[in-house]
Amino acid sequence: MSKVKVAIIGSGNIGTDLMIKVLRNSDHLEMGAMVGIDPASDGLARAARLNVPITAEGVEGLVGLPNFDEIEIVFDATSAKAHVANNARLAPLGKRMIDLTPAAIGPYVVPAVNADEHLDAPNVNMVTCGGQATIPMVAAVSRVVPVAYAEIVASIASKSAGPGTRANIDEFTETTSEAIVAVGGARRGKAIIILNPAEPPLIMRDTVFCLVDAPDPAVHDEIRQSIEKMVGDVSAYVPGYRLKQEVQITEIPADQPVETLLVDGNRPTHQVSVFLEVEGAAHYLPAYAGNLDIMTSAGMQIAERIAQQKEATK
Repeated sequence: MSKVKVAIIGSGNIGTDLMIKVLRNSDHLEMGAMVGIDPASDGLARAARLNVPITAEGVEGLVGLPNFDEIEIVFDATSAKAHVANNARLAPLGKRMIDLTPAAIGPYVVPAVNADEHLDAPNVNMVTCGGQATIPMVAAVSRVVPVAYAEIVASIASKSAGPGTRANIDEFTETTSEAIVAVGGARRGKAIIILNPAEPPLIMRDTVFCLVDAPDPAVHDEIRQSIEKMVGDVSAYVPGYRLKQEVQITEIPADQPVETLLVDGNRPTHQVSVFLEVEGAAHYLPAYAGNLDIMTSAGMQIAERIAQQKEATK
């Protein structure tokens, strides 16, 4: 079986981790190029040692590589602003783009929730690390009962946030909030990210709050079962993804002013609280960097599915 050749733009933390995953774990993908702009970057040096074609001249350098025509899928692990330019250059050349920045040019994709819906899209957006971790939980709740409001808090080790992540903080909150609605199914969404400077660095932690109208205790059991199934679906491609403690479903006190969080005036009855931990596979950075691992794992999962679909239609 022939593999689909891929290129990675961005030789930083996310791009390098993704490259190692493709080289070690992929059944349907092979590295065609690693692209950066810093000739001294560790990612380009590692790629060269692993016999992956490299260029330090950005997207133009990629287009100029001898094997460019063989590359079918391009991962973009740069920044939201850079992705706009990269997509404008590569889309007319027929390259499929998997966007690991918050640029959100293409549809939002969270593999455990909506992978099959966008396998033919020329550009798919992997939302954010916090979105990949938490949106499956919102979707798990919303497939049982409507979610009036969902709020997520992603806490990551400061050491795992490179320059690209730090440059994208505003886009992170906007893109994740929008995807909580578009993919998670909530009426309204909010996202918060915390860069935790603690030493030693802490593993990625995520908290999900959903406001729902669910007075029936039997529905609470359905919500818990739906969440547990979804955790299993995500952990199938992110092995370090797990519940940190039992799902909590609590009645909202009558004097708690939740109305300002809602789209309409229908007051929900209960709050669903989900507490997650994401441990990285330590392919490039230490295990605390689950935020990188879940992004690269999700991106590779979509590329694998695209490649499988291509093989099936031959």
